[in-house]
Amino acid sequence: MLPIELQQRLVSQGITNFDEVMLREELEKRVTTYTLIRLADWPARRWKCRYRLLMGTSMYDAQSVPEAYALALLALSEPTGGGSPTS
Repeated sequence: MLPIELQQRLVSQGITNFDEVMLREELEKRVTTYTLIRLADWPARRWKCRYRLLMGTSMYDAQSVPEAYALALLALSEPTGGGSPTS
């Protein structure tokens, strides 16, 4: 389940379905390539995240796959670059 704040930001962008498949399909409509990595245990503990999504020169750390997709979508659609990139 996505945090309420992410859900609200997605709704403001016209995205109302928050399941993993729909978020992935929405992301794939907007970008040609990205990489989603499931982190091993020690980096997950160090960086306090389970997944890392790489898109262009940005990376987005998340606790779940849907959260990673949501952060990437927000980065694409919000004027300030949205999301919570980790650089």
